[in-house]
Amino acid sequence: VHCRLSKEFSSASSTTTVGTVTSRVTRNGDAIMEKDLINHEDLAGDRGMIDDIFDDTYREKEGPKPPMRYVWRNIILMSLLHLGAIFALTLIPSAKIQTLAWAVLCFLVSALGITAGSHRLWSHRSYKATLPLRIFLTIANSIAFQNDIYEWVRDHRVHHKFSETDADPHNAMRGFFFSHIGWLLVRKHPDVIEKGQKLDLSDIKADKVVMFQRRYYKPSVVLLCFVMPTVVPWYFWDESIVISFFIPAILRYTIGLNATWLVNSAAHMFGNRPYDQHINPRENPLVSLGALGEGFHNYHHTFPYDYSTSEFGWRFNLTTAFIDLMCLLGLASDRKKVSKEVILARKMRTGDGSHKSG
Repeated sequence: VHCRLSKEFSSASSTTTVGTVTSRVTRNGDAIMEKDLINHEDLAGDRGMIDDIFDDTYREKEGPKPPMRYVWRNIILMSLLHLGAIFALTLIPSAKIQTLAWAVLCFLVSALGITAGSHRLWSHRSYKATLPLRIFLTIANSIAFQNDIYEWVRDHRVHHKFSETDADPHNAMRGFFFSHIGWLLVRKHPDVIEKGQKLDLSDIKADKVVMFQRRYYKPSVVLLCFVMPTVVPWYFWDESIVISFFIPAILRYTIGLNATWLVNSAAHMFGNRPYDQHINPRENPLVSLGALGEGFHNYHHTFPYDYSTSEFGWRFNLTTAFIDLMCLLGLASDRKKVSKEVILARKMRTGDGSHKSG
């Protein structure tokens, strides 16, 4: 019962709908598009939200763009962080193997706090999680230190709803640097703020675990992102305090940030588009390796409600394996998944044809 997939496209009536879609692929593309939209809306209703589905009614304001306002505090802190990470690289040969293993573990746990937590669970509601799993993912999210869950979800839903426009927080049309890190170094475009304030975030506000984290986010970050990764190797296996701080804390944190940012930058610029050639996000396996499965980005923006963010299951997708394990243990349920028939229909209608070459 706990491990069942969502009813979407799997019941008898849904299978009939898929058959209709497939049979009309080559005859009436507009009709297929209409049916695809109905499928999106049906599943969005099942999740109780539609704010991660692209809004094609949005139009950018005419006239000159607002001036870019630098956030010097962020510029200085991010510069120091990356300088610290470079220094940490020189310490790796002197670190104990336990310390390196601990740094990898901290990276994996923190990454899951973003991928399985703030992204797939809270932003897209692509599966359900029990209280113990939500608490674990919240702790992991604080280790990651990429804004609290509430703010992360708000910005990510705006990104999907207004992708590659002025209302997109990390609009890739503004270049690689901006979509990677530059968006954090300047004030948000007014449209990002305006559209973010209009989102329905009642589901997030109703989650007491999320709101508890938001209330105590700063101390949780100090403790979980920096103090805990540093103290463990220093206390348990007598690692140097300098190495303990710079490798499991600073270097691990910096790598985690850049792995996530590559989804916003590289996965919006480099790769093929087998599902929808009319949108910017791409399939990028290298990004998936670093971001635990988040690089199948053309698929994800085409089907944002799929818990796997990919049609290929566990391939380059540790987050999907984690969610499946949690489901097996009874800690997760109701995973949303798109049927193969609907995926194929979409490839044939809007893809770039790259799926034919494997």
